Order: sequence, then structure tokens, then C-alpha cells
Amino acid sequence: WPLRPGEHYYGAFSKNRAELFQYYHPQAMLTFEGAQVSGRDAISQKLTSLPFQQVQHVVTTVDVQPVPACDGAIIVQILGQLKTDNDPPHGFVQVFTIFPINGNHLIVNDMFRLVLHNA
Repeated sequence: WPLRPGEHYYGAFSKNRAELFQYYHPQAMLTFEGAQVSGRDAISQKLTSLPFQQVQHVVTTVDVQPVPACDGAIIVQILGQLKTDNDPPHGFVQVFTIFPINGNHLIVNDMFRLVLHNA
């Protein structure tokens, strides 16, 4: 996957979220902070409508596992910090399932959560 897990994806996320659609399978699913959307177009709409202008991801760890019985498919878990606009940094975790399809590696599942704890 051209991600060097996270590098290209988060670069596009920071510069132009409208470009992210290219990383997703047409029938992909996204769960973003508990809200589920399905389909590349709906995912693109969700990501481009997020209420911040500037965003920076700092990746702390990346864990990758092959998906058994799915030749070339992987699960990627990314842990890091996210900084948006003038907000303080927050921890985040994101999990991708990536399948090789027609010579491309595409996200079929994406789950994102901020790591927030209620005091």
C-alpha cells in the first residue's frame, strides 16, 4: 500500500481531503467517531465536511497484520496525535482494512476515534 502506513493518506488529509476518495474502494465503509457511512462518495463527503481547516497527524505507532485467507489483504492500526486549527492535540486511533483490488491497494474498512477520557 502506498501508505507507508499513514504517510500518503495523512499528507492528503492535511493538504486536500477531497483527494482521499482515491484510497477507498467504491463500497468501503467508514466509522468516524461512531458515525457510519458507506460508499466512496459518502466517505469523501464526510471527510471534506469535517469542521476544521487545518489538521496535522503525528503518527506514534503503526501495527500491521495480514488478513488470513485473503491474499495480500492487511489490517493497519495507527496510533498518534491529531491537531486541528487552534485546538489542543488529541490522541487518535485509526484502523484500516486494505485489500489488493485490480492492482491497487484500497481501503475497504476505516474506523477512526479520538482518544478522549471523561474526567
